[in-house]
Amino acid sequence: MRYIPHDYQKKCIYAIMRKNNIALFLDMGLGKTVITLSAFYTLKYYNKINNCLVIAPKKVAESVWKQEANKWEHLKNLKFSLILGSEKKRKKALNTEADVYIINRENTEWLCEQYKKQKMPFDMLIIDELSSFKSSSSKRFRALAKKRNDFKRIVGLTGTPSPNGYIDLWSEIYLIDGGLALGSRIGQYRARYFTGIQFNTKYPVKYEIRDNFCKQEIQKQLKPLCISMSAEDYLKMPKVIYNKIFVELSDEEMQKYQCMEYNYLVDLWNEVITASSAGVLTQKLLQLSSGAIYTDSAVYKEGKGVQLFHTQKIERLKEVVEVLTASGENVLLFYIFQHEKDRILEALKEYKIRVLQDEKDVIDWNNGEIQILLAQPQSASYGLNLQKGGHHIIWFSLTWNLEHYQQANARLYRQGQEKPVIIHHLIAKDTVDEVVYSALQKKESVQDNLLKSLSL
Repeated sequence: MRYIPHDYQKKCIYAIMRKNNIALFLDMGLGKTVITLSAFYTLKYYNKINNCLVIAPKKVAESVWKQEANKWEHLKNLKFSLILGSEKKRKKALNTEADVYIINRENTEWLCEQYKKQKMPFDMLIIDELSSFKSSSSKRFRALAKKRNDFKRIVGLTGTPSPNGYIDLWSEIYLIDGGLALGSRIGQYRARYFTGIQFNTKYPVKYEIRDNFCKQEIQKQLKPLCISMSAEDYLKMPKVIYNKIFVELSDEEMQKYQCMEYNYLVDLWNEVITASSAGVLTQKLLQLSSGAIYTDSAVYKEGKGVQLFHTQKIERLKEVVEVLTASGENVLLFYIFQHEKDRILEALKEYKIRVLQDEKDVIDWNNGEIQILLAQPQSASYGLNLQKGGHHIIWFSLTWNLEHYQQANARLYRQGQEKPVIIHHLIAKDTVDEVVYSALQKKESVQDNLLKSLSL
């Protein structure tokens, strides 16, 4: 197929060619893969560079980049080498002559170690989902930061640059420009723009941006380096509807929930379950609100090591699924904990339900052969096109991670979706569920503000 880029895609391609270092904050569905590959192809054609390295999420590394190239006539002759699998296979792939080398982000540290005493043999670096390097203390960031000067050109790609606010930006932007825009040290960035808040000794320090002037200053520093585009401004996007479905616990269940919330412990069926810290407590409360909790005494395996708490959310899920499937609708259902998956599979066994695992599941879903596609947001958050199989999403329980939340929803809410996308949230009333939902909305507004300030 011949590639005829939209005007906004042309702008991005030219920007990559003009600037040695650039970050593209592009909404899902705007074609960041074909944009970047087209820019690489043109640079290679004019002998500006010879090859490139792509670092991407595992599923994206396995299929998306190579499949995208095969769609377009001008990219079909590019040679790909996938640095995946066992160490032996990865080393063989490194020694294979190619134009584009692709590695999953989990092996970033391993790759950098291979060239610890020598320069990396790649001219261009493309970081797909740049936000996965947002932690300045992570091993993958530290390893790549030491090798960033080995590349002539660096391109960062993401639709969610600041899922936790402006504090996330420093490490992402450092990989792009080496510290020119936001400073060469994370401590400098924090001291200049943020206030550290210590709620109590059980919580880590939380950094909040000092004021609107600091926001504007960060936006000003990023403007020459970043391009932001929203899918709604350039594509015909489906309508999206957010639906909250409240679930009420019984008085006895709420008493036990509040016992855990305030005392860091709860007695369920003569077994005391404790939380050792505030972070652990949050996860325990999320589990209680979903209907079951991991015990302290056993390792979870095939249903063991978990204590049932209530069936309210499962029963409400069954009611919602019954209504949707009766009208011929299929459902993409997200869960967080393993015990949720097991309970959902048992509760919905009368339906054509399947856990998302491989490409066959994607094909069958898009062909309408699966009524309920069950997935964790991490496994379905990048690169998968699921919009042909349905337009209803149900979150059985929620994640704190805005990036996973947005990316998971974008499996259906994307170009090519022909119906309004309805996102249902099962929320246990007066529990941490409501807190998480509210936090996701607030994080989204902060990120939206940043992206609008950087838009063309």
